[in-house]
Amino acid sequence: MMTDQPDARSTNDSPDPHLGEPLLVEDVLLLLFQPDSGSIAGENILFYVLGGAALGDLALQERIEMRNEGALTSRIHALDAQSAPDELLAPGLEYIERKPRDAQTVLAAIGPNLRAPVLDRLVERGDLTREQGRSLGIFPTTKLALGSDRRAVLIERVRSVLTDGETPDIRTAASIALLSASGTLPQFHREIPWSGDVYTRAKAIERGDWGAAAAAEAVARTMSAVLTNALIAALALPKN
Repeated sequence: MMTDQPDARSTNDSPDPHLGEPLLVEDVLLLLFQPDSGSIAGENILFYVLGGAALGDLALQERIEMRNEGALTSRIHALDAQSAPDELLAPGLEYIERKPRDAQTVLAAIGPNLRAPVLDRLVERGDLTREQGRSLGIFPTTKLALGSDRRAVLIERVRSVLTDGETPDIRTAASIALLSASGTLPQFHREIPWSGDVYTRAKAIERGDWGAAAAAEAVARTMSAVLTNALIAALALPKN
């Protein structure tokens, strides 16, 4: 079981205090950021991946649950909560609150609108920076770069699970499931050596095999069900 790990949620020297702890959807986009190129891996299905991460956040906060409604049908239901959700998650929760919906419908509605605000949040935290420049000396450009060591901490957590067989915490398991489903893990070869064993381990986690520690918690079971259903749409698409 993973122990004595640095806290990936407190690696900035002076994070903005009003932001609170990073969300899973922030972790996933930060992991997908490729420092060498300044690009985001898996752009072709990014909205599915970020949408799945946002649903994972709502499940972690016990604001949604997946309910079976027949042998072949399941829908996401909103749960009552006293506090307001994070502003990144509020539109998705409001959409689900209107009426229960299947995961793919929710993803199609909330996923496309997440990339820009999540990037803004990462920049606001200092995990990423935006560097202004010009292409051909004329056209203004913006390049993303790392601004903190939090991505390195997250990568180490993922690597320890996939290469060393550590039991993941809930957030790391969810991140791995999303990365695996997106087909982007081979692109991390320099940081997480790609192999058949890594592929097999990642696919097992994608299917919900998160280990005894995670499976013991009801919220983890709910989150696993949400992610498993949410990723069906992403898995059906070709991966580049």
